Amino acid sequence: MLWIPVTIAAAAFQVARNAAQRSLMTGSGPWGATLVRFLFGLPFSCAFVAVALAVAPHAFHFTPTFFAWSALGAFAQIGATAALLVAMHRSSFALGTAFQQSGLPFAALIGFFAFHDHLSPAAWSGILLATAGLAALSWPRRIEGPRDWSAAILGTVSGASFAVSANAFRQASHALDLAHPIPAALATVAVVQAIQTAALGSWMLLFARPALMAVLRSWRVSIGAGLFGALASAGWFVALALAPAGLVRAVGVVEMPIAALAGKRLFAEHISRWQWLFGAATAVGVLLAALA
Repeated sequence: MLWIPVTIAAAAFQVARNAAQRSLMTGSGPWGATLVRFLFGLPFSCAFVAVALAVAPHAFHFTPTFFAWSALGAFAQIGATAALLVAMHRSSFALGTAFQQSGLPFAALIGFFAFHDHLSPAAWSGILLATAGLAALSWPRRIEGPRDWSAAILGTVSGASFAVSANAFRQASHALDLAHPIPAALATVAVVQAIQTAALGSWMLLFARPALMAVLRSWRVSIGAGLFGALASAGWFVALALAPAGLVRAVGVVEMPIAALAGKRLFAEHISRWQWLFGAATAVGVLLAALA
């Protein structure tokens, strides 16, 4: 059951990273804020691998299968992160996080049909209840004029892409070393972030240089985002190496109440009674999935 506290810690670090990334949106745009996660997280991820190998020396055998899964997850996560940041910008920090959790049912279904992950009836019940609560939380509300569906659509795209990346990262870690899941997960984080930094950094250097310069000028905030991002990624990858993606995503929904409190404190966002109610229903679903 180590994967449960690891997932909760990863969710908390992810909220901190998202808050830092959101604050960078104005100057560097969604792609620049997305790059921060990878570029400034990579040195920390490499340090985590070095520590793990110092504690337990081990030789990894990198295969084409490992790199294929890593690349698929890397590019899916790039698109998911950019879509999430835009969704947050168009709605709120808390609702943007709720949109991201739409990846929960996608992750469970992909894991079940594509990789034959076994989930108990109680786990499926928890996932369905958590999904219903998230859908109610993220449903666009009429404020003035017609509902704005763009944030919900982008959030759903983000969630689906995160689900693809979660399953891909699980397969990559298993392809690298199934017998030593934690060192393999940390090594996978470093490889994935190297792919993401090279790909997105090169594209921005060619086509979005002002945004890239804005990222580099904001290095103080970016270092914090990178550290929290590396800690979050390490936690997610370790959890995914130890448990099916659907269960990890279900327990990861604990990120939502943490984000709601952070949004209220950092961005002065209001939390309605309906949000608390549906958030409680979601929390019950998380408990069902975690304890199944």
